[in-house]
Amino acid sequence: QVQLVESGGGLVQPGGSLRLSCAASGSILRIYVMGWYRQAPGKQRELVATITNGGTTNYADSVKGRFTISRDNARNTVYLQMNSLKPADTAVYYCNANIQRTLLSPSRDYWGQGTQVTVSS
Repeated sequence: QVQLVESGGGLVQPGGSLRLSCAASGSILRIYVMGWYRQAPGKQRELVATITNGGTTNYADSVKGRFTISRDNARNTVYLQMNSLKPADTAVYYCNANIQRTLLSPSRDYWGQGTQVTVSS
């Protein structure tokens, strides 16, 4: 099986920084797109940032210029560097990865358990 484990969440003051990590483990042939999503209480889950296996990145308008997504393919890990954090960034952040396990099977999405990010003074 495949497992995604997030880490790095916590409480930070407005204007502060935080770095999230997500490591994929298990039987993995190739990881295509990896990304971060977030869900605030009472809100729908929204895309934060994605990065392809080729390194192409996309960001939600609300985080452009503040967040940076990156990945370490050798470690099957994706990161989200979050700077200039705002209270509106408070949410549970979920890691997502589109993973192909074998050549005989199509890729599919896997999700992490989520990590809480709270931005408050």
